[in-house]
Amino acid sequence: MEVAVAGIFEVFVDGDSFFRFRLKSPDGAVIAVSTQYEDKPAVAAGIAAARECAGMGLVTDLCPAAGVREPAATALPNAIPHAAVSQACDEPRKAADGFRTRARELRRAATAPRWTGAA
Repeated sequence: MEVAVAGIFEVFVDGDSFFRFRLKSPDGAVIAVSTQYEDKPAVAAGIAAARECAGMGLVTDLCPAAGVREPAATALPNAIPHAAVSQACDEPRKAADGFRTRARELRRAATAPRWTGAA
C-alpha cells in the first residue's frame, strides 16, 4: 500500500544567510518559496502559518479583463486556445457545495481544546 504525501516543506539557508522554506510537490517540483526569516523558530512559525492557510486559502482572479495575445511561437501543441481561457476567467466563480460549512467545522476544530483528558 502506497502512502500519499501532500507536500514536503524543506528548510534551507539562502545566499544572503537567511532561513527560508520551500514547498515541494510529491514529484519534487517546487510549488512555493517563502520570504526570508532570521532564525529557525521564525521559519517554523512560517511553515505552521502556511499549513494553516493552505487548506482554506482564497483564490484571487488576476485574469485580464481584455484578451491577452499569446505568442504563436511558444504555443504548445495541446494548448487550450486563449479565447477559451479568457472565457473561463470571465465566468462567475461558485463555491463548491458544503465548502462554507466544512470551513466553519475546520475553524471550530482548530480553535477547540486539543487535550481533553488529564495528563
